[in-house]
Amino acid sequence: MADGDPENEPYGFEIGPIRPPSEAHSLLVRVMRNCAWNRCLFCPVYKESEFSLRSVEHVKRDIDLIQKYILQFRGSVATTSNLPSDVVPGEALAFDMARRWYLGGMKSVFLQDADSLVTGADHLSGILNHLRTLFPDAERITSYSRSSTINKMSSLDLSRLRDAGLSRIHVGMESGSDRVLKLVKKGASKKIHVGAGKKVKAAGMELSEYVMPGLGGRECSEEHALESADALNQIDPDFIRLRPLAVPLRAPLFELIESGDFRPLTEVEVAVETRLLIENLEGISSRVVSDHILNLFGDLNGQLPGDREKLLWTINRFLTLPEDEQVLYIFGRRLGAFNGVGDMQDARILKRIEKAVEEHDVTAANIDEVVAQMKRRFI
Repeated sequence: MADGDPENEPYGFEIGPIRPPSEAHSLLVRVMRNCAWNRCLFCPVYKESEFSLRSVEHVKRDIDLIQKYILQFRGSVATTSNLPSDVVPGEALAFDMARRWYLGGMKSVFLQDADSLVTGADHLSGILNHLRTLFPDAERITSYSRSSTINKMSSLDLSRLRDAGLSRIHVGMESGSDRVLKLVKKGASKKIHVGAGKKVKAAGMELSEYVMPGLGGRECSEEHALESADALNQIDPDFIRLRPLAVPLRAPLFELIESGDFRPLTEVEVAVETRLLIENLEGISSRVVSDHILNLFGDLNGQLPGDREKLLWTINRFLTLPEDEQVLYIFGRRLGAFNGVGDMQDARILKRIEKAVEEHDVTAANIDEVVAQMKRRFI
């Protein structure tokens, strides 16, 4: 693990490559670079990058820059994206980040990159305390973390981070199946996921658990759904966020697909698997959220247990469509025309998608390959 030395680090505001969709309006504060694990076969994000920590002093400088421009925006410059002439060279990114956050209401902060808790409670609490001092009105500070990292932390350290202002942790559980987790080199087990999830909840922080429909492929689809549901039932996270598997060319899992060692699910099969997952969520009060463009159903959103039937109805509405209409919906969703099956009632949009399907020769036989290529371009 490389720790940042403020004397040797180049001065400059940093932003990492990713954040959850739910943090679209958050201030992004880069605490560490890339991913300490970086072995998951489905993930392409950090594979050519080296992991390192950023020093507390360096991160504080970034936060100070945000405050500097926020104070200016309380004057008159926040409404324009044009860079003021007095912005110091190298601070343009900080100016833009501060402007976006200011215009978004300054409600939330997200700590980057893949697992800020790996920096340790002492390191991270210093950054959190600085954030809370400068921006006491921020309502939420959140971060990604790995279950294996959380499991190694003491309950006291997690409570310290909560007291310092960390209010929500996003965890990529991906699957509750040990066989699937081993296959994709997640570096965690079902037991570790459950233990870490319970630990976060016990510390008084909100928990978002991410599940990846399709990650088990055809061989492990049922096991993936049932074991994931069982793990979630034990954890009872605040949010269950669905992130269907999409494999770009640079992800190591793509090689297994090409060799035939991993057989991906079709879009319809992913819908069936997702239904099985939701059918087996029992005794919990989580909110199921489908808030990523890769999800087939953008309107799959509901609070358990009361909304279970609504969630299942959303999926069944698609699964009971004739095959040609399923193709239209899938292609239209991937083009961004549909958010849910109900949008197909708009005759104008439907006609446009029918024309696009015809022009691109999309059929039931090739829709999944067409969609796979579209997802790769998106990612």
